[in-house]
Amino acid sequence: MQVGVIGSGSCYDDVCEFAFRLGQLLAERGCVVINGGLGGVMEAVSRGVSSRGGVAIGIVPGKDRRDANPYCKYVIATNMGHARNMIIVHSSDVLVAVGGGYGTVSEMAIALKEGKRVVAYKPAVKLEGLIVVKTPEEAVSKALEGLE
Repeated sequence: MQVGVIGSGSCYDDVCEFAFRLGQLLAERGCVVINGGLGGVMEAVSRGVSSRGGVAIGIVPGKDRRDANPYCKYVIATNMGHARNMIIVHSSDVLVAVGGGYGTVSEMAIALKEGKRVVAYKPAVKLEGLIVVKTPEEAVSKALEGLE
């Protein structure tokens, strides 16, 4: 199962804590976590995945793989800027949004339009079809329900 985790390049305490725990739980379930590979939510979830021996794949917007956070096991440099959001969405079986801004909203909208399940914690906007959750455990349960 490939789970895309999307969110801001910067995050505040509870959002970072949520992302870290989410990464741990997804790794414990054997999921590969795909994210944007940079800082903030992306680094927190990758750190959580790594702490449990899991696989986090960073899809970075630039051309240098060294831009990725150190917790990504694999890094794909796209040199595509925000267009890399499409790669994250289309490479994921389901997506979990953790906070975020305009970039995260665009990823959620694309995923929903493509008929993918999108689970969100503290979303910037509420979109039709979005599944809003309050805990990392609930996020994993709702994300993986019926897919494993």
